[in-house]
Amino acid sequence: MKTRYFVQLIALSALWGASFLFLRVASPVLGPNVLAVGRIGLATVTLALIMAALKQRWPWRHWVELLRLGALSVAVPFLLYAWAALRLPAGYSALLNSTVVVFGTLAAAWMKEDTLTARKLAGCVVGFAGVGLIVRLGPVAPTPEVLLATLACIAAAACYGVSTPLMKRATKHMEPLAIAAGIHLASLVVLLPGALWSWPQARFTEGAMAALLVLGVVTSGLAYWLHVRVIRHVTPVAAMSPAFMIPVFGVTWGHLFLGEPLGSGIWSGGALILLAIALVTGFNPVQKLLDAANARL
Repeated sequence: MKTRYFVQLIALSALWGASFLFLRVASPVLGPNVLAVGRIGLATVTLALIMAALKQRWPWRHWVELLRLGALSVAVPFLLYAWAALRLPAGYSALLNSTVVVFGTLAAAWMKEDTLTARKLAGCVVGFAGVGLIVRLGPVAPTPEVLLATLACIAAAACYGVSTPLMKRATKHMEPLAIAAGIHLASLVVLLPGALWSWPQARFTEGAMAALLVLGVVTSGLAYWLHVRVIRHVTPVAAMSPAFMIPVFGVTWGHLFLGEPLGSGIWSGGALILLAIALVTGFNPVQKLLDAANARL
């Protein structure tokens, strides 16, 4: 993996880690249905404006594929995470999101979009160990609502994992910007009826609207465009590696802005996660420096 793609994946981790913070702020006020649709709607408008500025065409003839991708990578995960945010702290959701790598690694191998190697499996194990050190799951009453919210997060992660190799295939015949805009528009159509039904119960406070604006424009619209661009140049498993860094940022943002406790394993866990990303993505900065030095000799 080239250094610029690795840096972009880290940036995506920071953005998506912050999304769990904003979900915790906005979901109890707006409700999951309205929040998900508002987020998707803002992302669609943002990406449509960029498409118009760059004079790119909408990929209408691929609408069936975009509808499938939109359901897996946007509509279902956004709704499930918004619902889970009513019941789980941001750190918990961020931790559960890291299971996307397991689902994605298996899905990519099954679809023959990537190979399943011992190094990648080891990276998954090391990554989970790092996440466990960072987000120490405290005593949470195993109520039916908490268990359902946990299952919702895992189901959302599974959707992300399965959709990533499919997204990789889509980049071979569609532009990344067109894919990002198309999947959000398709998701908007799918979830709009539920949002209209829940609209009367939503409370549009300033804090919720600010969180929604960041979720829609930045962590959805712009971030998805960047993510699809990276997917075009790296393997599906490498593209999912931000899932291991997301808990680092998710826990950090939750601690700074929501007062959620910061575990003592943040530093050691962070080091393990960096190692996991190197194993999963194949990014080795030391080897790059050695290769550069040998090339100059």
